[in-house]
Amino acid sequence: MKITFLGAGSTIFSRNVLGDCMASKTLVEDGLDIALYDVSATRLSESERIIRAIDKGLNAKANITGYLGEDSRKDALRGADFVVNAIQIGGYDPCTITDFEVPKKYGLRQTIADTLGIGGIMRTLRTIPVMESFARDMEEVCPDAWLLNYTNPMAMLTGFMLRYTGVKTVGLCHSVQVCVDHLLRDLGMEEHLPHHKELIAGINHMAWLLEIKDKHGRDLYPEIKRRAKEKSLHDKDHKDLVRYDYIDKLGYYCTESSEHNAEYNPFYIKSNYPELIERFNIPLDEYPRRCILQIENWGEESRKLLSQDVMDHKRSAEYASHIMEAMLTNEPYKIGGNVLNTGGLIENLPADACVEVPCLVDGSGVSPCRVGRLPVQLAAMNMTNINVQQITIEAAVTRKREHIYHAAMLDPHTAAELSIDDIIKMVDEMIERHGNYMPKYH
Repeated sequence: MKITFLGAGSTIFSRNVLGDCMASKTLVEDGLDIALYDVSATRLSESERIIRAIDKGLNAKANITGYLGEDSRKDALRGADFVVNAIQIGGYDPCTITDFEVPKKYGLRQTIADTLGIGGIMRTLRTIPVMESFARDMEEVCPDAWLLNYTNPMAMLTGFMLRYTGVKTVGLCHSVQVCVDHLLRDLGMEEHLPHHKELIAGINHMAWLLEIKDKHGRDLYPEIKRRAKEKSLHDKDHKDLVRYDYIDKLGYYCTESSEHNAEYNPFYIKSNYPELIERFNIPLDEYPRRCILQIENWGEESRKLLSQDVMDHKRSAEYASHIMEAMLTNEPYKIGGNVLNTGGLIENLPADACVEVPCLVDGSGVSPCRVGRLPVQLAAMNMTNINVQQITIEAAVTRKREHIYHAAMLDPHTAAELSIDDIIKMVDEMIERHGNYMPKYH
C-alpha cells in the first residue's frame, strides 16, 4: 500500500498521521510505501528524518521516499492508494500577515482567519489553484486514490475538490472528535463520557451538537444548558463564552472553539461595542500570535526531535489511519466527515454545499448518513457561512474579481463592520499584496 503526504513539511502533523499508519499492523503487514512531498527542502529533510526514526522505533519496515518540488510531484503521487493533504500556501510571512494587517487598517479585526471572513476567503483563493494541480496529477497517476483533506478552509477546499475534480475526497477536522469530550469535561459531567450517544451535523467549524444522551437514553441537554449558564455568569475568565452564548441564544453547542466562532457572525467583534471583547474573552489576532510562538519554539523542538535516530509512537485517535484500515478491511468505522450535501443529507441546506455529517467508512468508501432538517435557526446560521463559501469557490473557478467582492460583502463579520466601498478597497489591496500567491482575476 502507498500513502502520499502532500505538505510533509508540516513536521508535527505528518509525524502524527504517518506514525499512526506505521503503528497499524493492518497497514504495514503487506508492505507500506510512504511518499513525502513538499516544496521546502529544509522542512522535507527534517520530516523525512523524523519519519525514518519512527519507522525504526516501530520496526514498521516502511519504504520512505522524499520528493521535493513540483517537478517530482507526479512521481510522489504515482500509484498512491491514499493521499493526505496538509498544506499552507504563503505561510505566516507574508500571507498570514497580509490577511490580518490589511483588514486591520480598515477597522476589521479577526481571531483566526483560516475558515471564513476576509482571511478565509483569501486563504481559499491562494490554495484552490494548488489543490487543483494536485487533483489533475491524481486523476492521471492515481485515479483510484482517496484524498484525505486536512487543509483549511475545509468546507471551501473540500467543496471545490468534490464539485470540480474527479478525485475521491473527504474533509477531516478534529473539532467533531473533541467536541463532546471538551464540553462534558468543562462542565464537570465526565461521568457521561463512556457510552454516551451524540449527533453532530452542520458545516465545518459550525457543526451543531444536535443530540446528546447518556447511556440510558436520557437527554443531557437540560443539565448542559443549566451548567453552561452558571459558568458563563460566574467564570469571567472562561475561554468558551462564545459557544456557551450559542447554547443560551440558539439552544445548541457548536463544534469549533469560541475564538473561531467569534468571527463567523456579526455578534461579538464589533468596533462600536469594544466591551464585548472582554466580556466574551475574545483573543483578537490569536492565529498570528500562535504562529510567532511556534516559530520561536521550533528551533529547540526540532533539535530535540532530530537528535533521535529511533523514536517510539503511540497510535492516536486521528481519523486518517483508521479510515485507511476500514477501507482495506471492510470493517466499518464512524467519522464526522466533510462531504457534499448530495441527496439532502441535511434537508434545509443546499445540495452543492459542503456539509459535516456522520459517515461510515468501509470497503466501499465513505458513506455519509442522512440527518434530516436542522433547527431553522441553525440552518440559517450555517447559510450565512455557506453563502460566502459558495461565492468564493465561484470566484476561484471563474477568476472574476467581482465574485471576491461579493464573497466579502456577504461575509457576516465583514459586512457588519465595514461599508461596501471600504470592502471593495480592502479586497483590492489584499489582492495586490498577495501578488503571485494568487492567480490574476479580471
